[in-house]
This record gives sequence, structure tokens and C-alpha cells, in this order.
Amino acid sequence: MEYFEKVEENIAKDLLWNIPERKQGVVNVIGGNSQNFRTPVRVAEYLTEKYPIETVNLILPDALKSKLPPMPNFKFLESTETGSFADSTELVANINNGEYNLLIGDLSKNAITGKAVVSACVSSEKLMLITRDAVDLVADNNPEGILLNEKLAIFGSLAQIQKLLRAVYYPKMLLLSQSLVQVAEVLHKFTLSYPVGIVTLHNGQILIAKDGMMKAVSMEKSGYSPIMLWSGELAAKIVVLNLYNPNDFISATIAAIL
Repeated sequence: MEYFEKVEENIAKDLLWNIPERKQGVVNVIGGNSQNFRTPVRVAEYLTEKYPIETVNLILPDALKSKLPPMPNFKFLESTETGSFADSTELVANINNGEYNLLIGDLSKNAITGKAVVSACVSSEKLMLITRDAVDLVADNNPEGILLNEKLAIFGSLAQIQKLLRAVYYPKMLLLSQSLVQVAEVLHKFTLSYPVGIVTLHNGQILIAKDGMMKAVSMEKSGYSPIMLWSGELAAKIVVLNLYNPNDFISATIAAIL
């Protein structure tokens, strides 16, 4: 299996030198709804404090405007009656004003928000990582166009990736009961068909796939637990390393994990 390799050490640690000393780059953290916005706020703070990113914008539905203090980098966009993102040109415009977009989740599961998010992701001209419950939202709302956008990457559980494959009627089965090699084969073929990047977890291994190539990093070596993977911190690190190394998704993601 020339396309699949288990990574035993940080083969991409040299990419860490590409993180600049002076602040540069624009990252948008997108998510939240009127009932839940803790993770987007926390992840935006983490990126601001830990990395030399010039601008970290926090993009939230305007139903939260009265619940948060006014801040220069808080952007409130039109929301639905249930307090999540409405379908608006503002969302697409703000995404295209950033260099990298992190769709972090905490989104309401309604059809209007699903349509808004999918439409914005499909038309996005900028790099984007979709993770947490945002993966479920796009999977439930015709994700074919998203999977054809080479600027996008998806970081989700194997069950979420399975849902995406089913949503586009992909002919190869992806099952939780499969061996690591079998899952690697499916993702190898899937990422040859679709240019999107994939990060997922199976049998104690973090799997990274793009353009038919596959790498696996042991959870034990990563220092993360399965629960910690979904806190948003690793997704933020993946965004940073890919922001400063935009042409090598697999290597930059390995550097972020290790």
C-alpha cells in the first residue's frame, strides 16, 4: 500500500519554522447559536493568545449581539428565528475576506442554517476546515459541492465521515467495524474522487487523507485523548499550520498533531 503510512515521529517538524515571528494572516472562527457559543469564543481566544495571527475574527449570528460585549473582531451576521445563521450574502463575503476559515460548530440543526453553511462553503475561495457538529450539518444538506471544493478539509469522527459518504451515494462502504487497512483503502479511493482533505479517528489512529495519500498517527504519540480531539484546540492547530503551509495539507496536519 504505497499510499498508506503509519507515522512514528514528526516527519513534518521543519514546517514549524514557517510560523512567522511577526503577526500575519487572517483567520475567521465561525459558529455559535443563541443557546451555545462557548467553543467558538474559546477557540478564537486560543488562536489569538497562542499564535502570531494578525487578525482573528469571531463570526457569530446576531442573536448573540446582546449577550456579548462589543469587540473589534466580533462580527454578527443575520440569524434565523431560532438564533443560528440565516442564509445571507454576508456569510460568503466574510468567509472570502479571511485567509483561513474554521467552521467550529455549535450550530443549530435547522434547514435554513444548513443551506446557508453549505452554500457558503461551496462558493468559498479561501481555505476552510469544517469540524465538530458542523460536519453533521453539511452532511445532512447535500454536501456534494463541498466535497468538490479543493480548498476545504473536514475533521470529523469516522461516523461523520461515513455519513458524508452515504450522502453522496459513494459506492464504497465505510464501516466502524472495518480494520485500519480497510478504512485506509476506502479513504484513499474517496480522496482520489473528491479533492477535499479528511482527518478522522479509527482504531487508536488519527488518519489524514488527501489526493489519495494516507497517513496515520497514533493517538498515544499525539498526546490527545478521543474526547480532547473535539475540544477545538487540535482543529485550531491544524488551521494554523495549514495557514502558514497552504500547499501540503498532510504534512502540515501531522505537524499540528505532533
